Amino acid sequence: MNKSPSDHIPQEAFDWYDEYAHGIMDRRTFMKKLGGLVALGFSMAVLTSALLPNYALAEQVSFNDDDIKATYEEFDSPDGHGKGKGYLATPKNVEGKFPVVLVIHENRGLNPYVKDVARRLAKVGFIAFAPDALFPLGGYPGNDDEGRAMQKNMDRAKIQNDFVAAAHFLKSHANSNGKLGAVGFCFGGYIVNYLAAVDSNLISAGVPFYGTPASESLRKNIKAPLMIQLGELDKRVNASWPQYEQDLKANNVEYTMHMYKGANHGFHNDSTGRYDKDNAELAWQRTVEFFNQKLS
Repeated sequence: MNKSPSDHIPQEAFDWYDEYAHGIMDRRTFMKKLGGLVALGFSMAVLTSALLPNYALAEQVSFNDDDIKATYEEFDSPDGHGKGKGYLATPKNVEGKFPVVLVIHENRGLNPYVKDVARRLAKVGFIAFAPDALFPLGGYPGNDDEGRAMQKNMDRAKIQNDFVAAAHFLKSHANSNGKLGAVGFCFGGYIVNYLAAVDSNLISAGVPFYGTPASESLRKNIKAPLMIQLGELDKRVNASWPQYEQDLKANNVEYTMHMYKGANHGFHNDSTGRYDKDNAELAWQRTVEFFNQKLS
């Protein structure tokens, strides 16, 4: 399998990064643990370049691509922060009706990787909208550490309501065919699960990448088919899957779960060493096929 050049880095380092990225470990502790690996002969430059994002690597579809058009759009969110804003990517010549897909970022705001995901969807014929949860605070600040701290201190219920409002905004787009898909990563994966559970009629298909489920009390509302994408080495998120699967089965939800062998949390994100090219490309191919099937 075609893995990242960072394969030789111990798995513990990826686990520490996951804890750091999700607020379980502070930066000082994270860097101290990496320092322990330096003492064993690893280069700190190699470690940090493998674990921390380099968004110059994440552009698969240029914002100048001739086949798409990208703009920023605002939407009303009366039950959230009042107003929201996101990145709208459409096929260049939008005529007629198209399936629409909400793209939901991780726990650090609308970074370049997630905008590129929206462009990838537009490139293959979807209207894609990627909201920025950090818009009420001025938007994604340009680096993940600051973005993560900003999002952590925001009202989670209002953020969730902002994404519900964004879903309604996109679903009612003039060129929408009325069928809304949602794809998200990490925190965004959780939001996909939440959107499916908070309103049975909101989305027509959901693809959560390594996202935890909505609260147990809401899961009975899920009707949309789901494609669950999980990495084999992602112990934290995978621990929530058995109970979630049991609830999906109990409620007769159509779902597929793909477990990607040897893949870490964040394996689709091509800006870090957690990126697993073969697994990411397979997961993305499955995602596009799923949306084509469920949203057309």
